Amino acid sequence: MPTISQFFGISILMFWRDHEPAHIHARYGEYHAEVMIESGAVVGSLPPRVLGLVQEWRVLHRRELMAAWDKAKNKKPIPKIKPLE
Repeated sequence: MPTISQFFGISILMFWRDHEPAHIHARYGEYHAEVMIESGAVVGSLPPRVLGLVQEWRVLHRRELMAAWDKAKNKKPIPKIKPLE
């Protein structure tokens, strides 16, 4: 599962050939959540401030995330995406 971005102690990951709908995995310490790329719906839990940062980053990079999802589905290299600054 490649790490596609890291910022403020948060790791954003994406699996190859993962299940639909398109989503990312966000990890922060012992917390883990799947965040849907289009809707922002969350499965799992993150501290509220961390979830806010992940959602902000997701919105800023939605197009890049969907392109990365398409590559992951086809087992192609998944590009890194600029972290939140």
